[in-house]
Amino acid sequence: MAKNLLIVESPAKAKTIEGYLGKDFTVKSSYGHIRDLVKSEDAIDIANNFEQKYEVPADKKQIVAELKKLAKEADMVWLASDEDREGEAISWHLFDTLNLKDATTKRIVFHEITKPAIMAAIDNPRKIDYNLVNAQQARRVLDRLVGFELSPVLWKKVKPSLSAGRVQSVAVRIIVEREREINKFKSEAAFKIAAIFGKGKQSFKAELAERYSQQEDAEKFLTDCIDADFDVKSLETKPAKRSPAAPFTTSTLQQEASRKLGYSVSRTMQVAQKLYEAGHITYMRTDSVNLSETALQAAEQQIISAYGDKYHQHRKYKTKSAGAQEAHEAIRPTYFNNHTIDGDNSEKRLYELIWKRAIASQMSEAQFEKTTAKISISTRKEELVANGEVMKFDGFLKVYLESDDDEDDTQQDGDNAMLPPLTKGQRLELEEMLATERFSRPPARYTEASLVKKLEELGIGRPSTYAPTISTIQNRGYVVKEEREGKQRKFRVLTLKNKSVSKEERTENTGAERGKLFPTDIGAVVNDFLVQHFKGIVDFNFTAKVEKQFDEIAQGLEEWTTMIGNFYKPFHADVQNTIETADKATGVRDLGIHPEKGEKVSVRIGRYGPFVQVGENASDDNKDYKPLYASLRTGQSIETITLEEALELFKLPKVVGEYEGKPMKVAIGRFGPYISHNSAFVSLPKEIDPLDVTEEQAIELITEKRKKDAEKLIKAFDEDPTVKVLNGRWGPYIEFGKQNVKIPKDITDPLTLTFEQCKALADADSKAPKKGSKKFAKKK
Repeated sequence: MAKNLLIVESPAKAKTIEGYLGKDFTVKSSYGHIRDLVKSEDAIDIANNFEQKYEVPADKKQIVAELKKLAKEADMVWLASDEDREGEAISWHLFDTLNLKDATTKRIVFHEITKPAIMAAIDNPRKIDYNLVNAQQARRVLDRLVGFELSPVLWKKVKPSLSAGRVQSVAVRIIVEREREINKFKSEAAFKIAAIFGKGKQSFKAELAERYSQQEDAEKFLTDCIDADFDVKSLETKPAKRSPAAPFTTSTLQQEASRKLGYSVSRTMQVAQKLYEAGHITYMRTDSVNLSETALQAAEQQIISAYGDKYHQHRKYKTKSAGAQEAHEAIRPTYFNNHTIDGDNSEKRLYELIWKRAIASQMSEAQFEKTTAKISISTRKEELVANGEVMKFDGFLKVYLESDDDEDDTQQDGDNAMLPPLTKGQRLELEEMLATERFSRPPARYTEASLVKKLEELGIGRPSTYAPTISTIQNRGYVVKEEREGKQRKFRVLTLKNKSVSKEERTENTGAERGKLFPTDIGAVVNDFLVQHFKGIVDFNFTAKVEKQFDEIAQGLEEWTTMIGNFYKPFHADVQNTIETADKATGVRDLGIHPEKGEKVSVRIGRYGPFVQVGENASDDNKDYKPLYASLRTGQSIETITLEEALELFKLPKVVGEYEGKPMKVAIGRFGPYISHNSAFVSLPKEIDPLDVTEEQAIELITEKRKKDAEKLIKAFDEDPTVKVLNGRWGPYIEFGKQNVKIPKDITDPLTLTFEQCKALADADSKAPKKGSKKFAKKK
């Protein structure tokens, strides 16, 4: 038996480290946390200084038993969980649960999984840092108290099965408030003037700084320019430079992977975790932009050998984040000479992004020459301005260019790649001049990446919490990430060409969204309820202040139980008061009066989602009265739906014709619009509006569905029509009522199956233990 037992969090990390250590070490994984707070209400004893009650989950008992046995047999136990607060808490849980002793336990940390880093950690062990453990405990206890006390309030006052969390609720508020900003925004039109001078490769664009809100003013400007002379009034050339961005932190990696690779925040962290555990990159949860001296030297060698001396520039970056947890390094490759790695495509792409960013951070500035030409107009006092830029030295741009979240229309960009040779006083030949109607834009909706950036700016959350927060608000149904089609909008263009001004109306698509975060109706209602009754919980400053307090606990500057106590007393009082006094929240909004019935039309949240209601609920005077109800369609919201749009919903269900002597009815159900015909249901494609479905379209969709079903069906049984042998995505299977049953491999021809065989296979399948019931829980 090995003298030393080293425990890490993941099996992948264990496998990598085991290769670096000799036969004296056994390396085992805890598979993340080995215990957690009990699920019951007595998990935290508030009266007894917030003492916690932990349990080892059923799926971890075997792991704990194995680790206990190995720990007893070992001379020394090394706790090597991650170097952040959560990792420190895992080490403490292991120490406590495995009944380890101080004298025979050492804590080691490393921010990269390389042999030198592991051996250096073994040479420099320490004890468990209880300040870090307490900071993690404070977060866990606070979040459990908030969740356990707030959720029942939402069940009673909003809707059953809802839940609330401290950081998640703030994230939802940010998205709800941005959506309302967009809804209130009134777009303003203005005409932008752009002139094209010269032809072919000698052509360039110049623009007028001023914009005209009235078409008449823009038209007069163009008319005045019909016989005008255009001269270069002044030329100014000056150098410019651009510096590289700092190496990645967790936040900037999530943002850039979203922009450049299209990865979600959670996917970025999953792939980065794999890269770290395989020893390819340093630790991926960090606030720091610092690089170690070893890393700086390695980057320098790589840059000089690949690109030459002039491309290297030594830089040290300072971390801007005031709440940076610990003195980690930035995310960087462990070996700069590895430009790529072995792995799947997503791992390769993310690694190469990290490599380029880290290398670029130590490269020279890119140098440009910027030229500005001012052009006079003989018939007007205004001037046109042309800007050009020429790259003189590419520097870090040879490797990497940072993306941004700007969504400015490329039509609004007045810079030329470069200007042709110009001289002061030169007469220019006007090719054409355009006055194009442009519209002001509302603030942009958040992507996952820009939400991370906003949370970081506000000091809310930490590297370990960004991805879980964004996943949670989507999983709870408070926010959706989706694409939305834009709308067609007309705009006017005036053109001066060949001494004549022409007018035309063009069409553009506006408001199309891709991968943006939208609040759901229930998300908005819950947000408003929390803002009204628990303002402290969703207050940006309060949440940032709590994060700072966690930082102070981690540094030993504050007692965690005191901090929790100061929060809990007023919070608990708010909970009790809200349960007793608050009205039920439905987000109800009156839309107007029904033109035919003369009754009130309103919209609100119900048990099954948002709906429109015509008429009031039954009263003591009229107990038999029943209002009319209609569910909102996908993309509609209780905050923006109009009376006209609401009345349209009551046109469904509607019969669109007959087929085979049976009516075809269009309706909207829980899963979207559909056609019902002869007890069969056919979903409507997204591009077809249920109100516009024709008889021909309905017949076509029904026959298409029948054809697909026929191709899917292998065999049916007279004994029970709900039992079928079908072709599925992964091959033939049995549909036994609502139960799907796998066909054994020894049955090569599913057509030979009898009803009795299908029934026997279904019975056996229902009794068999399900796979995956003993999966190890992942680290949260």
